[in-house]
Amino acid sequence: MTARRPGPTVRTRVREFDEKAEREREDRLATEEPLEIRLAWPGAAARRVWVTMRTPGHDFELAAGWLRHEGIVEAGAAIRGVAYCTDEALTAEQEFNVVTVTLAGPPARDPGHRHDAASSGSSACGVCGKDSVAAVLDVPRGERWAGPVPPPEVVRTLPDRLGEQQQVFTRTGGVHAAALVDADGVVLVGREDIGRHNAVDKVTGARILGAAPEAGACLVVSGRAGFELVQKAVAAGTGSLVAVGAPSSLSVRLAEEAGLVLYGFVSADRCVRYA
Repeated sequence: MTARRPGPTVRTRVREFDEKAEREREDRLATEEPLEIRLAWPGAAARRVWVTMRTPGHDFELAAGWLRHEGIVEAGAAIRGVAYCTDEALTAEQEFNVVTVTLAGPPARDPGHRHDAASSGSSACGVCGKDSVAAVLDVPRGERWAGPVPPPEVVRTLPDRLGEQQQVFTRTGGVHAAALVDADGVVLVGREDIGRHNAVDKVTGARILGAAPEAGACLVVSGRAGFELVQKAVAAGTGSLVAVGAPSSLSVRLAEEAGLVLYGFVSADRCVRYA
């Protein structure tokens, strides 16, 4: 059986009901499938370090970004290659759901420092396995952004600019989005995924694999400013985080400690700065 790479959406038949009638029609669903990330380096065979539920597409970027945000690879670290696994034991269905990242040298941090090799994550999962607030706040931190960040008048325009990157959301209504923008609000890269943290991983991974600076003036996200998103922004060295939803107490605390400018409840009419 020849493997077929899954797409970001799938067709389905639905029955729609309103106050007047019912009808059957075709609909689109956001694809959700597991992605297993394996890591290898000279002298070390590939091993599983994480499994997440994601929307297929930009899988190599997701893997590279996740490794950076976890502190497993450092800024500018050499990733020798990223490829779908060709393990003969994999089924055709698994072939495009397993990615191996090969490093030029040993990782900066033990890949099991936060998740052991048998763990997995949901499409909504971020930080887990920590047993104290202090431990949670002990996250990888990139060099603090020294450049300008978008002023409030630009911040208020960012949700609309992010919306221009959300083609899969337009078709399904079922995915999150993230984008890296400069201080003027110009979008440098935008990505979508059923997992909000995966979308951020893909953004950073796109910069890494494109040999571009991973840090930027501002990360814009389509949902709330949860702790895991602030953690990833801090790890990449981003200057500010803009969210259309609310932050949590712990995300504000980390942003303050790390010097990350944090906005929530952002719309064309207003924005609220928390850090």
